[in-house]
Amino acid sequence: MHHNKGMVNALRKPYVIFVGEEQSPVYTKTGSGIAHWDPSSCVGQIRLSSDAADLGLPDMSLDEAIAAGAKTLVIGIAVVGGAIPTPMRSVIHEALSRGVDVASGTHDRLADDPEFAGAAAASGARITDVRVPPPGLPVGKGVKRTGKRVLTVGTDCALGKKYTALALAKEMTARGMDATFRATGQTGILISGSGVPIDAVVADFVSGAAETLSPDAPETHWDVIEGQGAILHPGYAAVSMGLLMGSQPDAIVVCTDATRTTIAGWPDFPLPSIQEVIDLTLRIGSVVNPAIRVVGISANTSALSESEREQYLARLSEEHGVPAVDSVATGVGPIVDVLQQ
Repeated sequence: MHHNKGMVNALRKPYVIFVGEEQSPVYTKTGSGIAHWDPSSCVGQIRLSSDAADLGLPDMSLDEAIAAGAKTLVIGIAVVGGAIPTPMRSVIHEALSRGVDVASGTHDRLADDPEFAGAAAASGARITDVRVPPPGLPVGKGVKRTGKRVLTVGTDCALGKKYTALALAKEMTARGMDATFRATGQTGILISGSGVPIDAVVADFVSGAAETLSPDAPETHWDVIEGQGAILHPGYAAVSMGLLMGSQPDAIVVCTDATRTTIAGWPDFPLPSIQEVIDLTLRIGSVVNPAIRVVGISANTSALSESEREQYLARLSEEHGVPAVDSVATGVGPIVDVLQQ
């Protein structure tokens, strides 16, 4: 399999998703994200208790998963405090011993665990910690690359930048456009099978990592780049700035939440307006791509009624002169219409 230099090594599919005993859907978001966006790459799920969260995949044992052709055991949970729960360790160890790769998005590095590393070395299985960036990332050069790029940006974190990017790539591909989703966070990397965990890259190399993630491509090709952080975020502005500079997007889609008024977790900071985010992003982005433009707004309107949603999206569209959608409720078709022009 061809590996792009600077990408997390391409993960071997199909997957079996390991949920362990985790009951909370909040902590199984990684697993459910893969099951939702790439079910054809999942042979099933392994749960260690009937109370564990159900991702809607067939339940199986490790034996059954191997028989079904699983190549990688994916740790489908985010572990609070980092350490892998003891009941999960024996399954991970057995998978590695039997030559099945293991991929994990947890902060704890599985490859640093002597027991797991030993089992992998003995069988030739590979441990991929998707939160660990590849070595040798360059500093950004700012040199324009061939092909087209669209980047999702946000008024805040956790309001649909990944979901919107995945929905755009899916809709573009369905219309016969040449489009690739480019993952920048652990769940996106596991869904697409490769990418760069931008939040774990040393600051000086973030823009270079973004350039590496989205290399030269044919002129009609679109890279759909998953955004991170938010350019006016008191904690995470840096990652957004580097990703914008390195992505050199031709188009941006602004993601927001219809009812959020302050930055999540930073209650002293009001949510910036969509216009502020557009103005600032276009100003900064024009340094590396003078042709940058806004092509749409993607809002999470799940807290609104249907009539409220219609009015809200219509108002946004009129105010900013671009289509406004809810990528879940209405789909992203109107934004793709603009990209096709």
